[in-house]
Amino acid sequence: MHTLKLTQIGNSVGAIFPKELLAKLKLEKGDEFYVTETPDGLRITPYDPEFEAQMRIGREIMRERRAVLRELAK
Repeated sequence: MHTLKLTQIGNSVGAIFPKELLAKLKLEKGDEFYVTETPDGLRITPYDPEFEAQMRIGREIMRERRAVLRELAK
């Protein structure tokens, strides 16, 4: 478990992430990350959940319409 500290940054509030947590999330200064609500609480991830859903749909279409895509590639 990691503890984050909230700090005042101008008129906003920011969180300080320990280096170990940033390394685990593979994040660096300036990177974006996403916080999503789950039934168990909040989830922090460096991956965009909307993009992940779009890719899942795209893979499903590619699997279902494999022959059509092959013909279009010719």
